[in-house]
Amino acid sequence: MTLSSRKSLKTYNMVILFDFDGVIADTENQYTFFWNRIGKEYLGLDGFGHTIKGQTLVQIFAKHFNGMEREQEEIIPQLHAYEEAMSYEYIPGAAEFMKAIRKAGIRSAIVTSSNNEKMSHVYKAHPELTNMVDVILTSEHFSRSKPDPECFLKGMEILGGTPQTTIVFEDSIHGINAGRSAGAKVIGLATTNPREIISPLCNRVIDDFTGLSIEDLF
Repeated sequence: MTLSSRKSLKTYNMVILFDFDGVIADTENQYTFFWNRIGKEYLGLDGFGHTIKGQTLVQIFAKHFNGMEREQEEIIPQLHAYEEAMSYEYIPGAAEFMKAIRKAGIRSAIVTSSNNEKMSHVYKAHPELTNMVDVILTSEHFSRSKPDPECFLKGMEILGGTPQTTIVFEDSIHGINAGRSAGAKVIGLATTNPREIISPLCNRVIDDFTGLSIEDLF
C-alpha cells in the first residue's frame, strides 16, 4: 500500500457496500420478466416479479413454492439458463464511481444475494469487476438473507468499518431495510422502486451514479 493510498483511507474513513442487481447492474427488469412468467405459469399470478423483489431464491421457494418440490426442480435450471444469457450492463455511472472510490483508497465491497454460479456469468461479462472492489460477498457467505442485516454487518467486519462509517447502496426494500438495520447510511437507487416509495427509508435517493462524487457522500 502506498503512502498516498494510506492517506486517502485516513482522509475519507468510510466503507462502501454495494448491492449488485439494480445498483451496479441493470438487471431488475430482466428478472421481473422471468419471474412474471414463472408466477403466471406455476402459480396463476400476474405481476409476480414485483412481489419477490430483493428476495433470494431460497426465500422465494420457501414463501411461494413451499411443498412444491417438482416445480422447484423445474424452475432452478430455467433460472440458471436465463442468468447465463442475461445482459449485465452497468447502471449509468456505476463503473466510473466504483473506479473513483477505488483510486481514492476507499474500501468497498459488493454484497449480493446472488450465488456464486450467477456471479460467474457476471465475471464473464465483466472480468474487471473483481478488481473494482476489495471483496465480493455472495449468498454463500450468509446464513440469513436480507432484510436481515447479517450480510452488511459482515461486509463492515471484513473491511474494518463501523455502522457510523459505512454507506450502503441499495435498490430493493429488503436491501434498504437491511442497511438500515445494520446502522449504516443508506443511499437508495430508484431503479427498482419509485422514489416516493424508498425516499422515507433512505438518507438519500439517486436515479443512478451519473455525476456522483465522493464529496456528495458526506
